[in-house]
Amino acid sequence: MSHGSGLQAGLKNRHLSMIAIGGVIGAGLFVGSSTGIATAGPGILLSYALVGTLVVLVMRMLGEMSAANPTSGSFSAHADRALGRWAGFSIGWLYWFFWVVVLAVEATAGAKILEGWIPAVPQWGWALIVMLVLTATNLVSVGSYGEFEFWFAGIKVVAIGAFIVVGALAIFGVLPGAHTDKAGLSNLTAHGGFLPHGPGAILTGVLLVVFSFMGSEIATLAAGESENPQRAVTKSTNSIIWRIAVFYLGSILVVVSLLPWNDPSIKSDGSYVAALNSLGIAHAGQIMNFIVLTSVLSCLNSGLYTASRMAFSLGERGDAPKMFAKTNSRGVPMAAILSSVLFGFVAVFFNYKFPDSVFLFLVNSSGAVALFVWLVICFSQLRMRKIIQREAPEKLVVKMWLYPYLTWATAALIVFVLGYMLTDTEHDGRETVLLSLMVAALVLVIAFVKQSVTAKKAQPEIPATEDPEKVPAA
Repeated sequence: MSHGSGLQAGLKNRHLSMIAIGGVIGAGLFVGSSTGIATAGPGILLSYALVGTLVVLVMRMLGEMSAANPTSGSFSAHADRALGRWAGFSIGWLYWFFWVVVLAVEATAGAKILEGWIPAVPQWGWALIVMLVLTATNLVSVGSYGEFEFWFAGIKVVAIGAFIVVGALAIFGVLPGAHTDKAGLSNLTAHGGFLPHGPGAILTGVLLVVFSFMGSEIATLAAGESENPQRAVTKSTNSIIWRIAVFYLGSILVVVSLLPWNDPSIKSDGSYVAALNSLGIAHAGQIMNFIVLTSVLSCLNSGLYTASRMAFSLGERGDAPKMFAKTNSRGVPMAAILSSVLFGFVAVFFNYKFPDSVFLFLVNSSGAVALFVWLVICFSQLRMRKIIQREAPEKLVVKMWLYPYLTWATAALIVFVLGYMLTDTEHDGRETVLLSLMVAALVLVIAFVKQSVTAKKAQPEIPATEDPEKVPAA
């Protein structure tokens, strides 16, 4: 392998724009929203608004740090500098672990859809094909990753945009040829009220939807390989409010307005498919399967990219094997990509061989990592603001609002959500937090041991005191 001089600026502005937009539209929005609607009713809108606000605030903090210092390590590199090597090491490896588990989850989800279309190929075969194709895409160049993601994200954006427009027309009764007898804004309050299960269901809804927002930070990692990193970070940070408002709140509002929240089809068919079916749109299920498949492939593509760039950054900082930081002549960190996808393949194997034991443990033990990442971003920004102001105040082109009060309030809200998850036994919230904390504690122990060993090696050797009897007299 010929070694390059590091990552290259192979991502164009249009790639970054679409990566930023597509990053907030995960497959979880299409697949997981039905459980949230069934749990909280129309009040799930407040759950999405609460988590959306949290993500906007966290991304504002990350945007402030990343605009001042764009790097492929993003929040892990910022934590390294602001809080210490242990913080960068721990959150970097936890984030890598999260995404390689996601690879297995998404590969399996995509394989189920593809097997339904072409049953001659077994599900595990489709999972293998999908993983191999996207690994090859990432190995070619960062530009090929960007191009694939541009089209994947583009399809998602157009699909949700069309869904919102069609749904809005149906809600107001102006969609020609559609069955709109169930549709109307009255669905928000007509079936047991806006909060049919009480205000507490809003927080339960938060637990169910919070993980579908993971991925909004990908743009700050990808910015390090763009032509103008500072501009890319600033643009994606400033646009996240409307992205979340339109794609999450807008589309969920359409779903709960098109048909009653307690309609059995929401749980059996999925919220978006049920909404389209209620309008009598032909082949709604297959249309949504195609869109979900696109989201799955997008998530896989970005997950592999993100995991490999975090591994690359850890290698650069000496927190992972040095080979992870080596790139080929095209600026591709091949070792980082191959090691990430290898773990992904192992996780896929566990998903087919031990779905209810080993794989369930992997999923639950990485489940709360999103919240850990957001919490670390809060504490990093509290200290990094002072460092930037002292060393290069002109780099503060993006600023967190109402610093430091809003940063502390955001951190407190994240801690509250984690605490509330510990009371949730119905949706595996407690198990997810406890297992994630256990893995985080293990990584922290490794981090401190490594730091201690490194510190001892760095200490200069003190020469032994010479025996005065052997020193010749002056």
